[in-house]
Amino acid sequence: MPWLMILVLLLALVLLGAGFALKVLWILAVIVLALWLLGFVARGTGASGRRGRWYRW
Repeated sequence: MPWLMILVLLLALVLLGAGFALKVLWILAVIVLALWLLGFVARGTGASGRRGRWYRW
């Protein structure tokens, strides 16, 4: 039975690590989204003096 206890503890550690990693990824996604939205507001003007398109292709 000690192997079952080790297996349960290992599973708990894996789930804890995955939860922490997902939380960090969500925070990074929100930061990137905020920077992307700021890019729409703070983008510069083009060579003709007017705002360019929001895409580059």
